[in-house]
Amino acid sequence: MPLSLPVPISCFRSPTGQKGPVGLFLQPDGIPHRRCPPTGTRVAAATGTDNLAATAPTGRLDNGGTEHSPLRLHVPHLPRDVFKLFINNEWQEAVSGKTFPTINPSTEEIICQVAEADKADVDKAVKAARNAFRLGSPWRRMDASDRGRLLYKLADAIERDSAYLAELETLDNGKPYVISYMADLPLVVKCLRYYAGWADKWEGKTIPVDGDYFTYTRHEPVGVCGQLIPWNFPLVMQAWKLGPALATGNTVVMKVAEQTPLTALYVASLIKEVGFPEGVVNILPGMGPTAGAAIANHMDVDKVAFTGSTEVGHLIQQAAGNSNLKKVTLELGGKSPNIILSDANLENAVEQSHIGLFFNQGQCCCAGSRVFVQSDVYDEFVERSVARAERRVVGDPFDFKTEQGPQVDQEQFKKILGYISSGKREGAKLMCGGGVAADRGYFIQPTVFGDVQDNMIIAREEIFGPVMQIFKFKTLEEVITRANDTKYGLAASVFTTDIDKANYVSSGLRAGTVWYVGLF
Repeated sequence: MPLSLPVPISCFRSPTGQKGPVGLFLQPDGIPHRRCPPTGTRVAAATGTDNLAATAPTGRLDNGGTEHSPLRLHVPHLPRDVFKLFINNEWQEAVSGKTFPTINPSTEEIICQVAEADKADVDKAVKAARNAFRLGSPWRRMDASDRGRLLYKLADAIERDSAYLAELETLDNGKPYVISYMADLPLVVKCLRYYAGWADKWEGKTIPVDGDYFTYTRHEPVGVCGQLIPWNFPLVMQAWKLGPALATGNTVVMKVAEQTPLTALYVASLIKEVGFPEGVVNILPGMGPTAGAAIANHMDVDKVAFTGSTEVGHLIQQAAGNSNLKKVTLELGGKSPNIILSDANLENAVEQSHIGLFFNQGQCCCAGSRVFVQSDVYDEFVERSVARAERRVVGDPFDFKTEQGPQVDQEQFKKILGYISSGKREGAKLMCGGGVAADRGYFIQPTVFGDVQDNMIIAREEIFGPVMQIFKFKTLEEVITRANDTKYGLAASVFTTDIDKANYVSSGLRAGTVWYVGLF
């Protein structure tokens, strides 16, 4: 008998005529699909456990507050050992015996206790990964095409269990279930299949040189790869790290974010299920200053890949240099400019800017949080953006109408509220939101600031939350200079119908990725 979702929390009432994310994701290419995402097969009420009482928001009040009603929330049943360390294809307790709680951010209830890895556990995992990488091991002897087949099998297993993984992701992270199932899980599957296809496609080359020599190159795996993934897209980031490392024959020691360990550990069970050899993938939940630092400083780790904050990125780089000069890949924070020119389709610019900032509760490194609007359309853009933010459906992430769930944890929740207070103090104009959206759970109202100045804290620091800052500019030269006036350089967007303007602006922007919106 299929198992059911936890009893859902009542969400904020959807404004009349407002489409939630189901409408967005179930109508690709304009073709309406009436089927809803499945409600899962494995998360269920645990037999014999008492229900947890909870209170949840059910509607907005005119004064910006919320009304509430009592509800009963079932304790979830976790069918696999997704609360232990995964080392050498075995589930293990931490050497120290320590655990930490993982919290449901919608209710602030403990989901379960998870084993907490530290340096001793990292040493065990690295030893297992090094042994799996030794010459003559099953992994090193495996044909590249067979590595690809294992990745295909892993992608198939994740696709098979997508409904359950989406539920677990939403339970642990707080993002809407529709987003977990319709956006994140397909990206995970596609990523793994992409790298599976590449496994036997990398080729060396022969090089003509003077003299009686035969010169050639070949691609070799780096070795043991330490991987540190963040909490905002746990499954996607895990796939982005595992896919290329495994396709090229490396072994992995991965530390998952302490806020969201459950889905990554569930994938570990699938890694064993589909037949990866012992020690090839090791997954450790733990804290950054202990387990994360141990990986970055480890003398037997050949490469470390980290996605997260710029501050921690500095520490990772230093640790790599102070240890064995291991290779480093960093994907860090952002404060991306979103530039709206006066000729842009304003309706489209408002909606795309809204999604670009508020998607995933604003917890995206490439979020377009600095919105620069040309002066002659500034007032209309602000008015429309405020109206769109006020229509945003905030509430239970398991309700299909919900667009915005809670922030990931209390620390992030308080940090965002602190930035909102800073914006008010420094004189930015609060256009909507600015407060807590419920008296339980880490819900924050969609917030829009207007008349933001470049020297304000909210203009210069990464907020990583549902807070839009709107700036006014006059000329293209001015906006290029102001957009570049930041320590970040991750991404940028240009909204215009004029390709010459788009090319002119993008050529002056210091950003790794620039999106053109409205040209085609």
